[in-house]
Formats: sequence, C-alpha cells, structure tokens
Amino acid sequence: MYTIDPNYRLTKEEINNLPLRYYSGSIHLLESKKDVNRACAMLQNEIILGFDTETRPAFKKGQYFLPSLLQLAGLDTVFLFRLNKYGIPLSLKSLLMNHTIVKAGVAIDRDIKDMQKISDFTPGSFVDLGEVARKKGLNHHGLRGLAALLLHFRISKGSRTTNWDANRLTTKQIRYAATDAWVSREIYCRLFH
Repeated sequence: MYTIDPNYRLTKEEINNLPLRYYSGSIHLLESKKDVNRACAMLQNEIILGFDTETRPAFKKGQYFLPSLLQLAGLDTVFLFRLNKYGIPLSLKSLLMNHTIVKAGVAIDRDIKDMQKISDFTPGSFVDLGEVARKKGLNHHGLRGLAALLLHFRISKGSRTTNWDANRLTTKQIRYAATDAWVSREIYCRLFH
C-alpha cells in the first residue's frame, strides 16, 4: 500500500487509474417490515454505520422524488431498506434517532431532510464525512474522492441515475448501493482511528 499526502488533490485521471472496488460481503435487501425489524435489532449492536440513500432521478424541471432506498453498513453486513415499499417503520426510526450509534455518510443533510418528509424523526449521531474532511484540510469532500485519497481505490458511480423505485432492483444496483454505504463506514474509520 502506498501513502498519499492528505493535502494532495488527486486528478480525475489518477482516480480512474486506481483499482475499482465493490463491497463483497453480506448484503440484505429488506422487502418487508418484518425484515426491517430483524435487521434493526441486529444493527442496534453496531457502533458505526455507513449511511447513504438512493433516490429515483428526476429528469424534468420541477420533478421531485423522495428516497427509495436507505443503505446502512455495519461491520460485516450491509442492509438495504426499500423505503418506497414500507416507509420508515418505528424500529428503523429508533435506529436513526439512536445517539450511541454513529451514522456516517457524505452530504447527508439533504438525505436526512428528505427522509424526514417520509416520517419525522430527530437524527442522532450523524456525521457528514465531507464536513470532517474540510475541517481536517483535505482537498476531497465527496465519496469517490475520499475513497481514492484515503482507501486507495475507486468506486463506480455508474448506477447513480438508475430507477431506484423499480419493483425489483438489479444485482448491479444492489452492489452499487451496498458499496456506497460500506465505503462511508470505511472512510469514517480511516478519519477517526
């Protein structure tokens, strides 16, 4: 493993030359409230969760959609919550409000506000990795740049604008969504440990 000066700004070409990585661990796509309750019971034992959401893209002016998917990555499993199918059940809301579990992601303010339109909750212990990177003087603040700088690999952003409201998500979408949450957790651990 090589070291990169954290004050250095990687070029797009340097990022594209890094090896492409995806999350390769256990992924649970939660299709029902019963599945959500079991997953949240497991996640209550975590200390740090990687956090991200996916929203159906809007291609027309004035068009707007709420988050379809919430991704939470624990130590060895990523859970994908289909918010468009069952909203934010009480067990998930309780997890999002829990102040003892860190939820780390990039540009999370909008994600939180949009989820609060689905069901109101008071966020507990959310950490915006982009803000932490700014305070630490790093020259990358987005997920892709931080992954390249701190983890020395690149992540794909190819599935970002796919239909997250689809009745069935593709394997590619599932892997993409899990990777973003996993990378958020890994970046948090690198920044704070």
